Amino acid sequence: MKTNGSPDQIGNESRCEIPTVSRPAERAAAEQRRKSFPYRFPRDHRQLGGEFTVQENARRLLRFFYFERRLAQALGAWTLSIPEFEVKLETGRHIFYHADAARLLRERLSEQEMRPKDIDAFRDVEIDRFVDELLSAADTPELLAGMHQVIGKALETTYRHHIDNTDPVTDVPTIRTLKRILTDYEPMREWAEGAIAAYIEGGIEESRLATWRWHLQRLLGSIGGVTGVDARNPEPAPMRIAEKPFQRGTVPKRDTRFDTFMNTGDYDTADGQPRFPKDSYESLRLRFIRTQRDEVDAIEAFGTFLWDIRFIDFQAEYDLARITWDEARHTEIGHRALLAAGYDPFELRNRLTSSTCRGPMEPAYAMAEINLFGEVGVLKTINGLIDTAREKDDALLFHIADFIRSDERTHVRKGQHILKCMTKLGSQELELKTRELFTECLVSLGAVKADMDLFIVSREDIERLVGE
Repeated sequence: MKTNGSPDQIGNESRCEIPTVSRPAERAAAEQRRKSFPYRFPRDHRQLGGEFTVQENARRLLRFFYFERRLAQALGAWTLSIPEFEVKLETGRHIFYHADAARLLRERLSEQEMRPKDIDAFRDVEIDRFVDELLSAADTPELLAGMHQVIGKALETTYRHHIDNTDPVTDVPTIRTLKRILTDYEPMREWAEGAIAAYIEGGIEESRLATWRWHLQRLLGSIGGVTGVDARNPEPAPMRIAEKPFQRGTVPKRDTRFDTFMNTGDYDTADGQPRFPKDSYESLRLRFIRTQRDEVDAIEAFGTFLWDIRFIDFQAEYDLARITWDEARHTEIGHRALLAAGYDPFELRNRLTSSTCRGPMEPAYAMAEINLFGEVGVLKTINGLIDTAREKDDALLFHIADFIRSDERTHVRKGQHILKCMTKLGSQELELKTRELFTECLVSLGAVKADMDLFIVSREDIERLVGE
């Protein structure tokens, strides 16, 4: 290696400048061909050059992936504990938005020569600590403030900066991935700002939320921000998780607009008297629509499963997130269908029976109940209900049931893979144990009465009493 020479010479050597060899005749000919070309297409103004190598790009995307995966899990952990109907429903959507962002980032990382199993195995203890503290919110308003106004805002800003700073030509797949993710961030942010404003207008102390935001912002700063490369500040103190580690809730919560029941699975019993003759079309119709509104408990179920089986299998997590989104949509369908049928949805009592049983239960048995009994039970009866709706020209029921049938078929199929990730039990053993556990719970709630020493509720009874 040469050590002599002028600074300019040394600098030129270090930059490895390669001279252009351009021939005048060839350049002139190219110019003439260009002038004679008849089409004037829009000019692409992108220029080569970006701040990140492939390695640094992948390092940042892996952190983005991990944040998104953890946020989907974290929201799942809170689904039982959110009382407010609109927030629980919207959270079901957001679980999927974060899981889908994780999927897109995982796909992009796999294109940059990372194996999916290595991506899935990635852990970051600092991010975990941040998420655990985020989950230690005192109530739903604090959860939303932390989720959307701290980490959600930070991720959105970081994604936009990454789009601006990466190479717009060589790294356009990453840019497209992040832009697709941002299409979900914009409505999430807009909704969250409105929801937090509603809490404040309703009496939640704004200063308490501001204090919690500042605490989490300082905590995020202490781990170098989203990218991990920002200047670090000291970790704030005290940390809530130092006093009490986070544990997910087990009791389903509803807001004060609901009149709830859990001592039965039967709507007529809960209402005191039937609204229509038993087994009439009108009775079956109302039960079906009402059950959809009450799939707010399915948001709780699948969101909780996502938390309970975290890191076992990415595809299972993603499927659970998607099903949670579907159940949020079913809840919305039921709520709107009750309105279209002439009811105030809150005049009809909300059934807590299934969530009360599933909440504390091991995930495999809770999942078996909702998948093997609840959703399969729906598929047993929905075809006949749709046929009758068509015969009676009941456009409302026919319309919503047709879409719900399609979803439930998909859920049953995806549920088989999820169950395999949860347990190694065979189908018969799993079904029997699930029936035993639900029998114990239903008896304790008074939903069924045991009239013998050995008593296990049948599959059909579970489908009827806690069918989804």
